[in-house]
Amino acid sequence: MEQVSQRIPLIDAAEKLTGRLRFAADMTLPGLLHGAFLFSPRAHARIVEVDPAGALAVSGVIGVWWHANTPQNSYNSSIWFAGQKALADERMFPPVVRHMGDRVAVVLAETEAIARAAVTRIVVSFEDLPAILTPEPTVAHAVAAAGVEEAIYPDPVEQVHFTHGDPDAAFARADHVTEAVVYTPRSHHCAIEPHVCVAWPEPGGRVAIHSPCQSVYAVQAVVAQALGIAADRLHVTKAPIGGSFGGKAEPILEPICALLAERTGRPVRIAFNRHETFTATRTRAASRGKMRIALACDGRILGRETDVTVDIGAYCTGGNYLPGSMLQRLVRLYAVPAERYRGRAVYTNTLPTGAFRGYGSPQIHALGEIVLDLASREMGLDPVAVRARNIVTPGALEPWQGLSLGNARGADCLHRGAEAFDWTRRRSAASGRGRFRTGVGMAAATHINGCFPGEDEATTATLRLTPEGRIELTCALHDLGCGSDTTLAQIAAEVLGLRAADIRITPADTDTCPYDLGTRASRMTYIAGEAVRLAATALAAAIVDTGGQALNAARSEIRLRGGQIEAPHRAITFADLAAWLSVRGTDTPSATHTHRATANPGSYAAHFAEVEVDTLTGHIRVRDYLAAHDIGRAINPMLVEGQIYGGIQIGMGYALYEDAAVDPKTGRMRADSFTRYTLVNAPEMPPIRILLVEEGEATGPFGAKAVGEIATIPVAPAVVNAVNHALETRLTELPLLPERVLDALGQGSSS
Repeated sequence: MEQVSQRIPLIDAAEKLTGRLRFAADMTLPGLLHGAFLFSPRAHARIVEVDPAGALAVSGVIGVWWHANTPQNSYNSSIWFAGQKALADERMFPPVVRHMGDRVAVVLAETEAIARAAVTRIVVSFEDLPAILTPEPTVAHAVAAAGVEEAIYPDPVEQVHFTHGDPDAAFARADHVTEAVVYTPRSHHCAIEPHVCVAWPEPGGRVAIHSPCQSVYAVQAVVAQALGIAADRLHVTKAPIGGSFGGKAEPILEPICALLAERTGRPVRIAFNRHETFTATRTRAASRGKMRIALACDGRILGRETDVTVDIGAYCTGGNYLPGSMLQRLVRLYAVPAERYRGRAVYTNTLPTGAFRGYGSPQIHALGEIVLDLASREMGLDPVAVRARNIVTPGALEPWQGLSLGNARGADCLHRGAEAFDWTRRRSAASGRGRFRTGVGMAAATHINGCFPGEDEATTATLRLTPEGRIELTCALHDLGCGSDTTLAQIAAEVLGLRAADIRITPADTDTCPYDLGTRASRMTYIAGEAVRLAATALAAAIVDTGGQALNAARSEIRLRGGQIEAPHRAITFADLAAWLSVRGTDTPSATHTHRATANPGSYAAHFAEVEVDTLTGHIRVRDYLAAHDIGRAINPMLVEGQIYGGIQIGMGYALYEDAAVDPKTGRMRADSFTRYTLVNAPEMPPIRILLVEEGEATGPFGAKAVGEIATIPVAPAVVNAVNHALETRLTELPLLPERVLDALGQGSSS
C-alpha cells in the first residue's frame, strides 16, 4: 500500500496553517447585513407583546422580526431529508418560549455592533407558565407544553421496550446480582468555531445558504420545512468547519438567516458569540440509568435489566431516537442471553439536546460499564476477565435488529490492551491508603458504522479526470476538521496510483452533489469511503482503457502507478492523457458509483486508566492512559490516533469536569461560558498510548471501519472505575467533582 495505511498530512493543512482557508465568519459580501437575537429570560412563558420601536429607532437598523411577522411553520431541526417523519415542535420564533435562551426576536442591521445594541431596546411582555426543569419520570410533562394550542406534545416523547430471553429466570438462578443508578450530565461541544451562517438571494427567487454544517441536504430539508417553500429554492453549500462534534448537525441559524436574506434581498450573516453558543444551541442529553446485572459465579452475565430516562430539553430535535440508539449500542457489546430494556426520552423546559459524539453511546456505556465494574468488585473477579468472558465474538448477531456484528475484535482489544497496560500487576499494586491514592480502571465499548438498516444508507461518489489532468472527487462530503477528506483522498489515490494530494475534492453543494445523509453515525469512512473506492475502481478501469488506446497497448499491459499510465515500453502522465483526449475532442473519463450499505458491523475498544486521587481536596488526576481500538484497518494511522487523542480529552472532561447544568429552580444554565465551563486542557492530559487492532472488516474500504465516535465512549467509565478502585467507593454520578468525591469519602465508603 502506497497511500492507504500511511501517515499522510491533511490535504488542506497548508491552507489552514497559513490562514488562506476562509471560514463562514470570514466572508465579506457587498451589502452584508448582520443579525442579533433577543433570547428568552424565562424558562416557560407566553409572549404577550413585542414592542420593537426602540430598536427600529436606532440608526442602521433594517428591521425587527419575531413570531408575529415570520412564518409559524412547525419543523424538526434534526431531519436529514425532505418528507422524513419527525415530531415537528419547533418554530423560528415561537409565541410560547419553552426554555431560557429560546428565540424571541432578531434585529437586522448594517453592522453587528448596531444589531446587538438595538436588541437591548426591544420591550417584551411575558406571561409566565408552569416550568418543568427536571426529568422525573413520574411528572406529567404535558405541563411543559401548556399554552401551545396548535400542537399536542406527547411525553414521554419516545419509549422503547425490549425483552430478549427470560430475564426473570436469569435473575432467579444468579449467583450474584448488582444494582446501581448512574447519572450522566449535559455537556457542550465547545467547538472553537461558534455557530454562524451566511445567506444571500440568488436569481430566480432562490436563496443561497453557506453553512459550516454536517449535511447540506439536512439544511435544505429543515429550512424548506421552516419557511414553507420548495427545497429546490434553496441552494446550500458547505463552509469549512471549525469543529462540530455533532453540535452543527442541526440547522439552528440557517432558517432565520435564509428568511432574512429573502425578505431584504441582501446578504445576511448571523454569528453567535460563545455565550449564545452555550445557551441557544444544543448539548448532550443528560440521563438517569438504573441497571441490574445477574451473574454466575464465574462472571458470566446471565441477565440484565436496564431502565433509562433521557432529558431531551424543550424540543424534540432527534431526542426521540435516543432510547433506541442506546439500546442498539447496549446489546452490541456483550453476549447477554436475557435482556429487559426500558428507555424513555422526556421534555423539560431546558435547552434542547442533540447529537454529540456517540449519540446515546456515552450515556449507556457509562451505565453498563460502571455497574459491571461494581459487580466484578463485589464478586472478587477481575474486571478484564469478566468482560473477556462475555464480550461478543466475530460474526455474532445482536438480538435487537438481528444484524451481524462483523469481524468484532473486542476480545483482542481487551487482551492486547491489558497486556500492554500491565493491568494485572498495576491492579494489585494500586495504593488504597494515605492522602494520595492510586487506582486503575478500564472499560470496553462498541459503536456502529453507519445507519443501516435505517433510512437510505447510501452514498454516491463521482470521480473524473479533469482537462488539466487532475482527479476530481464530487460527493456530499463534510469534513468536520477530523481529516475525512484526506482519508477519502487516500482511498481514491490508492486505487488510481496517485498521491492523496493529487485528488481535488469539491465542497458539498446541493446543486452539484448527489444526496447524502451527511457526516453522522460514524459513517464517513465506512460508507462514503467504500463508495469512493468503488468509484475509483471504475475510473481506474476507464483510464486503463483510454490509456491503452493512447499508448497502443493492450489493457492487460497497463498499470497505474506514480501518477502515470504505464505500458511496457512507454508511459504518459494523467495530464498527458487529458491533453491527448482534448486534441481529439473526446471527454476525459469519469465514473460514478452509488454504494448502498448491506451491513453495520461494530467497532470495538478497551480503554485503561490510572488515576491519583487527593483525598484532602477531592481532586483527581489521570496519570496514564492506554486505548486499544478495533478499527479494521487504519487508512491513515496518524489521523486515527488524532481522533483517539481528541476522544479521550472529551471523555475525560465528561468524567471529571464538564457539566452544562441547569439550575433546577430557575432553568438558567450555570456554565454558560468558558469562564464557568471547565474543560480538560493540555496540562490535565496524561501520557496516552494507542494500540490499533487491525484485523480487517470485509464490508469496509480496504477493511476499514469507524473510530471517530467510539474514541470518546469508554473514557468516562474507565476513569470512574479507576477512581472507585482507588477509593473503594461507589461513585456513579458524573462528573466526579471534588465535592462528590469528598462526600463519598465522608460517608464512610472508604477506609
